[in-house]
Amino acid sequence: MIPFEYRTPKTLREVHHELKEFGADAKLIAGGTALVILMKQRLVRPSCLISLRSVRGLSGIAQRDGGLRIGGLTTHREVETSSVVRRQIPLLAETYRRVATIRVRNVATVGGGLAHADPNQDPPPTLIALGATVKASSANGSRLIPLDGFFTDYYETVLNPDEIITEVFVPRLPPNSAGAFLKFLPRTADDYATVSAAAVVTLDRARKIFADVRIVLGSVGTTTIRAREAEAVLRGQPVKAEALREAGEKAKQVVDPVSDFRGSAAYKREMAGVFTRRALEAALDSLAKKSKSSRTRKGPRRRKK
Repeated sequence: MIPFEYRTPKTLREVHHELKEFGADAKLIAGGTALVILMKQRLVRPSCLISLRSVRGLSGIAQRDGGLRIGGLTTHREVETSSVVRRQIPLLAETYRRVATIRVRNVATVGGGLAHADPNQDPPPTLIALGATVKASSANGSRLIPLDGFFTDYYETVLNPDEIITEVFVPRLPPNSAGAFLKFLPRTADDYATVSAAAVVTLDRARKIFADVRIVLGSVGTTTIRAREAEAVLRGQPVKAEALREAGEKAKQVVDPVSDFRGSAAYKREMAGVFTRRALEAALDSLAKKSKSSRTRKGPRRRKK
């Protein structure tokens, strides 16, 4: 690797100062699971690395404002094993559990992964399906950015060069809602998926009509893709197998995969449709199990005398 300076600020103010000093020649590093590889391949050549590991107040998980606030430096493993996450938004914990290997999850950070913006990562589809937002901070203040619209191209986001992700907010699901995340791995656990799909469904009170639905696909385009056309097929419609199959067909039309050693573009497009349907089925199955478990806890109703 080429020589570079290494800075270890302790506060956000110091981070902003370092970014201002080095400008575009600086790179932020947290877990480094992606950046170090790019540097070894000489695809990225920063003159300065600014470590975030010692910056206070950027990690942790807390219940607040009707959801979960996750610090940007929180590791994937911490999200996976958090009792709060597993209780409040189990889909989130399950998704982070599926990321690569435990060695990677112990180091990779939530904010770092999102800023890296690789469309093959596992968390973005689930986070977008859950309606997550990120909080970005700079010397000029902070702003909230919906994750749906955060990614603009391969390895590119709407973040400005002087901004850092300090927090991710994930709202709790409304009543009669559940979700699922699925992916197809053709090789080893730490490889990227051929295709991934996250689906979050909300049914009406009778649980017979799709009140709302979000479908997001990964590894089939230059960014994570929200399949709005597939969602529109289901929203307001009865819960039927035919509708799920139609949504899968619509999902195939919005993806733009490329051929590589994980599969041809045509194969990935077909798989996008299949995994859209499977994710929807899994979400509905999860909701049915949740409903059954709730009824079991309440016990049988007593007859009025």
